[in-house]
Amino acid sequence: MYKADGFEEAFIGLCRVAGRPDVIAYDYWKCIDILMSRDKMTDEEAIEFMEYNVIGAYVGEYTPAFIYEQEELDG
Repeated sequence: MYKADGFEEAFIGLCRVAGRPDVIAYDYWKCIDILMSRDKMTDEEAIEFMEYNVIGAYVGEYTPAFIYEQEELDG
């Protein structure tokens, strides 16, 4: 499993999907908060950085998962 450096405080557990190896799971919005407080980013800058540099950085089957709450399921 690969860790997302600098996001230890956003760790929430492991993500398990059938037929795939377990990966480390992080709270997406806590990661955004970390970027805003640690790196002094605005919310827009933090989201853009997170999407492009963190979530967009696929490093193989052990790439961490980033989980965010959604009010309800669509459909």
